Amino acid sequence: MDKTLPLTPPAPPTPSRWARLRESDLWHSFCAHPSAIFAAVLLALVALSAFLAPLITPQNPYDLAALELWNSEIPPIWQADGQWPYLLGTDTQGRDILSAVLYGSRISLIIGFASVLLALAVGLSLGLVAGYFGGWIDNVIMRVGDVLLSMPFILIAILITAIATASLPTGLKDVLAAPILIFAIAVPSWVQYARTVRASAMVEAKKEYVQAAKLIRVRSWRVMLHHILPNCLTPILVAATLNFGLAILSEATLSFLGVGMPPDQPSLGTLIRIGNQYLFSGLWWIVVFPSIQLCLIVLSVNMIGDWLRDALNPKLR
Repeated sequence: MDKTLPLTPPAPPTPSRWARLRESDLWHSFCAHPSAIFAAVLLALVALSAFLAPLITPQNPYDLAALELWNSEIPPIWQADGQWPYLLGTDTQGRDILSAVLYGSRISLIIGFASVLLALAVGLSLGLVAGYFGGWIDNVIMRVGDVLLSMPFILIAILITAIATASLPTGLKDVLAAPILIFAIAVPSWVQYARTVRASAMVEAKKEYVQAAKLIRVRSWRVMLHHILPNCLTPILVAATLNFGLAILSEATLSFLGVGMPPDQPSLGTLIRIGNQYLFSGLWWIVVFPSIQLCLIVLSVNMIGDWLRDALNPKLR
């Protein structure tokens, strides 16, 4: 009698990344947190409107040839002398405030994000090296970090910006204003990431799986990147999110002090500095609307960072 083996049931399909995300604790925590949802929607709207500014704004505020002086100092549209299409009014050069705010938000977001990425890359690398190797390498890296922490953050950024600007030719100062700002904000910011990663790396380096990798002569860089780094990402992710808002504020501070973006490529900080000169002359909208936009961006980033810190904290689960 012929006996046939029972058919093996087919393996279930592998869930997609989106399906795994929807089943994760992080997604459930996000959906159960109204302030995080509000902050994410607000930040998404601000970022989307900033990067779609050429499509939704009535003018390019960076094109000085397109500005019309007879349209200067127009109040917002809900006031008696308001005019279409200048919904939020114009400044003393005829520049539409809504257009300037959206274009300036794009610059502030890019500089803040790029400076956090640069500081994160430097801090992760140096923190991993210091925590894994220890000894004199650890001492040198940490002493350099202590020196940077002993000086005010904004003072270091101003010093770097001033030196870089003074050493460049006149024609390159405005062209390289954004890269200089990114570098100036990132230099004093990498220390926090390095100290956080170093502490986690020192703990992970003593565990058995790392010792086993060393015994079979796995290269040091592979041990650091594939074994130690994944266990250090949680605090780094929270710190990077919170520092994103701080980086945007730092850029705005530097631009407000006159060492940031030039007036013909204004960020939010530059717009606030320009509008501050006319605050008590009745042109309040030149400074108020950029300030509100800056507050909304930083508030939404900080709210997301606070939620992420609680969601990734195992003690609060």
